[in-house]
Amino acid sequence: MEQQFKPVAWAHTTNIYEVNLRQYTQEGTFTAFGRELPRLADMGVETLWFMPITPISTEKRLGTLGSYYAAADYTATNPEFGTVDDFRALVVQAHALGMKVIIDWVANHTGWDHRWTKEHPEFYRRNLNGECYDQHGWQDVIDLNYDVPELHTTMIDCMRFWIVQCDIDGFRCDMAMLVPLDFWRSARWELDRIKPLFWLAECEEIDYHEVFDVTYAWKLLHKMEDVWKGATDVAGLEEVLQYYATLFPPNALRALFTTNHDENSHSGSEYDRMGDVAQAFAVFCCTWNGIPLIYSGQEMPNYKRLKFFDKDPIEWTGQYKLHDFYKLLLTLKKTNPALHAGYPSARPIRLLSDANNFVFAFLRKHGHNQLLVVLNLSPHDKPLVHIPDAHLKGVFYNVFSRVERDFDREKYFALRPWEWQVYVRK
Repeated sequence: MEQQFKPVAWAHTTNIYEVNLRQYTQEGTFTAFGRELPRLADMGVETLWFMPITPISTEKRLGTLGSYYAAADYTATNPEFGTVDDFRALVVQAHALGMKVIIDWVANHTGWDHRWTKEHPEFYRRNLNGECYDQHGWQDVIDLNYDVPELHTTMIDCMRFWIVQCDIDGFRCDMAMLVPLDFWRSARWELDRIKPLFWLAECEEIDYHEVFDVTYAWKLLHKMEDVWKGATDVAGLEEVLQYYATLFPPNALRALFTTNHDENSHSGSEYDRMGDVAQAFAVFCCTWNGIPLIYSGQEMPNYKRLKFFDKDPIEWTGQYKLHDFYKLLLTLKKTNPALHAGYPSARPIRLLSDANNFVFAFLRKHGHNQLLVVLNLSPHDKPLVHIPDAHLKGVFYNVFSRVERDFDREKYFALRPWEWQVYVRK
């Protein structure tokens, strides 16, 4: 399977910050969120992913405000958030700060009172009784029927609207694997002609890399959760990483994350699901071969499970305790070629130790640039871990403590429970 498209150049160095606009501020508007952009730019955020900004259907709505993912119109904004002009102004503001903007695109289904139910009733799947339905039993949405050729062209026209009218930089495509790959292929051929776009698929289907630059890494997320639960150890983590390395295309980009809107609202924050190892895995997601994805509030950090269908704002404290933590990691990701995603020369080299069941260590290299990550994925003190690998040599410094280490002389590490250490070669 060959990738038919090349990612935009900035995809290899970027990161993604998911914006839950409704819960981000008390106002929940584009304008209110715009006030946060300088802080996020300083933190190193590169690509803003906005959850769907389209109007939400009222028929069969869940909760008081409904799901972002039950669209009533593909070429308008949710009045909760503001106008198309407000969003366009926000994109201009983000671009001025060097950020990219992608929007969530829900192509598999719409809400029950989407404008197409009257204008294009032929676009919908029907059961034997001629009724619209959703094959997954989701109550507030109905499935589109991609056997209808006109749906393809009409949907692409709607996507084109946001590129032409608001100058967005790409799409995060919701449940991409539920939509035929032929549609996504046509959409990309058409829309990339306007400007080269960034394409993120919410799926883990290998074949979808024919079209998409980036897919999700759910298997890895759940394995990280298993580490905290004690259901697996480093060997289990390596098994998933080997699966990715073996079966996915060599240049496939993967989104690496410890939480997102689904995980937070349905299963709890990363601290509910990963406890004390959450921050070590945040380090991992920023330094392994992939694109780190950060969710709204992780920089505080946010321990709250946010409601999905109702107003439930993030309880900002005014203190961003992990701002500098992420700033350091995201800056490294952008500026150090050893961390650029999808480059064969920068693929991680796994380093073995004498505490291999508990300690996960790896090296990233690109020319003289080298980065070492050592993670203690256990609740145990590891006072004298030896990593004798011949790949590890030269003088490095710890990016958090600034302490220098000469690995030509000794390769021992003292690790507290769940501790991480990150070193860059001088």
